[in-house]
Amino acid sequence: MPAAQKIHLLGVARPPADQFRVAALQRYQILDTPPCEDFSFLAELAARLCGMPYAAIALVDAERVWLKASHGLPLGSMPRQDSYCALTVLGEATTEIADLSEDYRTAHLPYTVAAPHMRMYSGVALTSPDGFHIGALCVMDSRPGALDEAQRRTLARLGRQVMALIELRANQRTLGGSLRELEQLALTDELTGLHNRRSLLQRLQFEVARAKRFRTPLSALMIDLDDLKGVNDRYGHAAGDMVLANVGRLLRESVRVIDIAGRYGGEELCVVLPNTPREGARTLAETLRAKLEAQPHTAGAHTLPVTVSIGVGAFDHMGVADAESLLRQADEALRRAKDGGRNRVDG
Repeated sequence: MPAAQKIHLLGVARPPADQFRVAALQRYQILDTPPCEDFSFLAELAARLCGMPYAAIALVDAERVWLKASHGLPLGSMPRQDSYCALTVLGEATTEIADLSEDYRTAHLPYTVAAPHMRMYSGVALTSPDGFHIGALCVMDSRPGALDEAQRRTLARLGRQVMALIELRANQRTLGGSLRELEQLALTDELTGLHNRRSLLQRLQFEVARAKRFRTPLSALMIDLDDLKGVNDRYGHAAGDMVLANVGRLLRESVRVIDIAGRYGGEELCVVLPNTPREGARTLAETLRAKLEAQPHTAGAHTLPVTVSIGVGAFDHMGVADAESLLRQADEALRRAKDGGRNRVDG
């Protein structure tokens, strides 16, 4: 085969099932992440222990090779067909080329024909637990040569350390995401997507303390779904749950970022309104009442008319100056709204 044709074939060389190898790499979510001292240390250590001026931790993506860390080389990426490390993921655990200018696969590559005029390359594959070569830890020199057996063993051991660090970072990200998800679940009512009672009351205590300290207004809305029991009796509890979920979604979409909407219990919801005086709270309550009255709910072919009654409570920094009295005032106003005919605001 002519040398020119061999060089052309190298540019498209891929290991079997390369798409699965790339997918394994991308699962680690490491590409294009900021430099990390731990990876940089391992690259520097590889260069020093192997007696080489250059070293890199390279990850081989679908069409590029990206350096996570390097010693003696600039960080960045290059086309896959221009990188020696693309050879290391082709199947062998170790790839060593004593003179890059004499090997048809590498003689034409940019780092061979131009500065730094690389001549020697030795790389070990970074292998995922499921057996995919996702990249390489490599050392290089601008002079021809080869590693001795002790250096090769050292490079292989360092490669395993690099892979272990990649796994550790991925596991830490997964654990962090799981903890955040668990924290969110612990604070959220599953049905409505609002704060659960415990989270609501905790946030309320915080807002009460802030209102007292800065003498700012604070209001609360107590919302009760009119005759949700009738919906459950006529159409089943699944229909009632659907109504609650719809109402929760509308509340989330209708309040400000600083407002705290939660499920107080059963069919009773609560919205805490920081920096909001009674007049503003009444305006919002009437807006929510109208929106909730107009919100469509269906059970099969049936349209479910659902309305709410809302009680408004507000801090006066005297008789109403703590969480309990604020909620009590809003709840008393809610009872008046229910007794006065429902689908109305009081307070």
